[in-house]
Amino acid sequence: MGFLKNIASSQTDSELVQQYAASGDMQMLGELYQRYMDLVYGVCLKYLKEPEDARDAVLNIFEELIVKLQKHKVEQFRSWLHQVAKNHCLMRLRSEKGKTGVKIDLSIVQSEETMHQEDAWERESHFNGMEDCLAQLPPKQRQVVELFYLQSKCYKEITAVTGVEWNQVRSFIQNGRRNLKSCMEKRFQKTAME
Repeated sequence: MGFLKNIASSQTDSELVQQYAASGDMQMLGELYQRYMDLVYGVCLKYLKEPEDARDAVLNIFEELIVKLQKHKVEQFRSWLHQVAKNHCLMRLRSEKGKTGVKIDLSIVQSEETMHQEDAWERESHFNGMEDCLAQLPPKQRQVVELFYLQSKCYKEITAVTGVEWNQVRSFIQNGRRNLKSCMEKRFQKTAME
């Protein structure tokens, strides 16, 4: 991890922390951080598992220290830095939770042109299916669903337009949505079997 200039100093961690906090001299911070880069890298590698991710984290943590050491009074730099590194990695893991990465063989990926043509066809197919399913709803239910979803009317506006009571509007929307979903699922199952 020797990507910071190696500077030998007889100053203690506390002295360097105080000098950096007072002056903002990056050379002081670089000297201090270099002493513990291997520790930080080890912590990051433990949590992030990938060497490249750990190296990126080491650099990101250094950038964090530029601000944090100006704001915090640090007594024991080594233990404080260990905690900063651990927290950085945990926050990164939390932010990536739910994101899954998969390596893809590019030779099997569709071209952008083909993909857009298929997407347009698929959207058209879904739209036509939705129109057919909408036509199968009872007339009042269909009217309320169209006003709510296609014309973005609120319950009060729908009540004024249709004369249907507020509770009945809500019921028509809920039942209409459920009926549309059921109809669309049946269409997709039928299409998948063909």
